[in-house]
Amino acid sequence: MTTDFTCPVGPVARLIEEFHRLPGIGPKSAQRLTYHLLRMPEAQARALSEAILAVKEQVILCSVCQNITDVDPCAVCTGQERDRSKICVVEEPLDILALERTRAYSGLYHVLHGAISPMDGIGPEELKIRELLARLNNGAVQEIVLATNPNLEGEATAMYLQRLIAPLGIRLTRLARGLSVGGDLEYADEVTLARALEGRTDF
Repeated sequence: MTTDFTCPVGPVARLIEEFHRLPGIGPKSAQRLTYHLLRMPEAQARALSEAILAVKEQVILCSVCQNITDVDPCAVCTGQERDRSKICVVEEPLDILALERTRAYSGLYHVLHGAISPMDGIGPEELKIRELLARLNNGAVQEIVLATNPNLEGEATAMYLQRLIAPLGIRLTRLARGLSVGGDLEYADEVTLARALEGRTDF
């Protein structure tokens, strides 16, 4: 007996709708993913569903840097080889992966989980800024690298952080303009990111 995929109903329609809710997934992509899952062996589909549940149940935020992790503090924060005098501030966890691929930065990180965007109703209080400032109290941090995305929201966030941190006497730097304006950090290639890190300037 073959399954008729021409008119999705019930669980199939529901799965298509759920895929369509994901960022970057249009109606056609949602349908293709759903039909691929229908043809997938049951064991493989079950492994995928268990992986999704594990992410929701086991992944937490690091109490220090706010990055996603399954141990607290995370591996970066506890790494003995990291330069603890520098903190690189990024918008999202994916930005850390992009910067780590360059192997050009060996300091610590802090994830804001977004950027200031009044149009979207996101203010400073929605970001992990208070947690960042708490990390600057012990005098160990000598440089903050502002690695927010080179767009309007990223610039607004960097300017806001600059006003808060500058009075503390900590050096503030930005990534050099090897990054394209309007782009996202996670999509930049390793060479561009490495040059941006090496050519960072005082803010």
